[in-house]
Amino acid sequence: MSSNDNCIEENKKTFKKKIKLKYKSISIIGIVFIAFLVFFSLFYMFFVPKITLDGKTYLKIEYGESFNEPGYSASYLGKDITDKVWINGKVDTTKVGIYDIKYKVRKNKITTTKTRKVEIVDTVKPVITLSGEKNVNVCPTYDFEESGYNAFDNYDGNLTDKVKVDIKDDIVTYTVSDSSGNKATITRKINRVDNEAPIITLKGGDNYYITEKAEYSDPGYTASDNCEGDLTEKVKVSGEVDSNVAGKYYIDYSVSDSKGNSTKVTRTVIVSKEIQTSSPIKGAIYLTFDDGPSSTVTSKLLDILKEKNVKATFFVINHSSNLDYLIKREYDEGHTVALHSYSHNYSNVYSSVDSYFNDLNQISDKVEKITGMKSNIIRFPGGGSNTVSRNYSKGIMSILTKEVLNRGYHYFDWNVSSNDAGGAKTSEEVYNNVVKNLSKNRANVVLMHDFENNYKTLNAISDIIDYGKENGYQFLAIDMSTSMVRHSVNN
Repeated sequence: MSSNDNCIEENKKTFKKKIKLKYKSISIIGIVFIAFLVFFSLFYMFFVPKITLDGKTYLKIEYGESFNEPGYSASYLGKDITDKVWINGKVDTTKVGIYDIKYKVRKNKITTTKTRKVEIVDTVKPVITLSGEKNVNVCPTYDFEESGYNAFDNYDGNLTDKVKVDIKDDIVTYTVSDSSGNKATITRKINRVDNEAPIITLKGGDNYYITEKAEYSDPGYTASDNCEGDLTEKVKVSGEVDSNVAGKYYIDYSVSDSKGNSTKVTRTVIVSKEIQTSSPIKGAIYLTFDDGPSSTVTSKLLDILKEKNVKATFFVINHSSNLDYLIKREYDEGHTVALHSYSHNYSNVYSSVDSYFNDLNQISDKVEKITGMKSNIIRFPGGGSNTVSRNYSKGIMSILTKEVLNRGYHYFDWNVSSNDAGGAKTSEEVYNNVVKNLSKNRANVVLMHDFENNYKTLNAISDIIDYGKENGYQFLAIDMSTSMVRHSVNN
């Protein structure tokens, strides 16, 4: 064997010795490590307190719901020490986030800790509410006008200012997201159509009254369309009125828009025979009461008139429907129910001729509904001689005093005033204002009022009636044959 071979063989023996030493070291380390694990496990098993959490250690709870502790237990060397556990951490269910709840127990200077994570989540979408309809009709040439919307989230509250609005192909899309990324969407559809007919409004009302031989002049009309605006000039009028012959006549008004939607309305013109008024009845007293009925005076006033067997005239205005029974009683007991005003608001009544007749028609309709009788006897608010109307329309009384006659009404002012709505403070003053101005050389139309709490007139009326009867006067209610008492016109 050569020297080289001897050298190689010697190296092999040396390498084998090193490998054996290395494996021996590793075995020792492994045995030590296993022994340590065994010791640690035994130590942990017997000497470290234990905590057991009931339920999941990671909980998700919806915002607004309550957090209920799932429970826990602790033991040491097989003994229950749950009462020794203390808890750190708090869950705020009113705020989204992750909260740590730590459970700790200590025994023989050894502390054990466990953690439960509670996540408050918001998975509820916001709610978008649309004002108006979800399917909205818009005139073909009009721009869409947003009718409104609002958005509310259970967590973030009002999100209206965060709503994104997008219009595409006549679909309006409303979108909003809350702080948790919950997204809500709602749509509104735009229908570009014009299927509404124009509207024709007749000035002077659907029924128009004139007397024979009075000239008929159309009171006028207007027409408007939701898409095309004013169509008054396109209205076609047909029909004729022969004011020389009493009867009913029909005037038709029709109009169409560019889409073919059409409207037709009819006015009935009633030509009545002129009612001949009698000559003034000298020595007659016409007791008239304005501005009623009232809850405090009218019923008691009617009781007195019934007891005295006297008929009167009541120029009524609009009051609560709770008082309608008094108007019915006036009519049923033979008194004349006449028209004064619906609103008794000068700025409204005298703003224009149309406004006056609109107001008059309203009180006329109400009286007819209550009594079944249409009244054509009227008294202007403030009287035919009033000057307050100048503040709203100059010259209007000159027009109205003629026009009411042309439409078949008779209007009455007065020539005796009780001044119960003015300077009279007591029933004695009311009584004197009336009786001192009566005359047997004329018909006496006496102005009084039955508005609320007008006890001075109520307390004077019996004595006024007694005075009239004792001095040879007769009491009458106004009717269409009564000769009109009218003031001179001051506007």
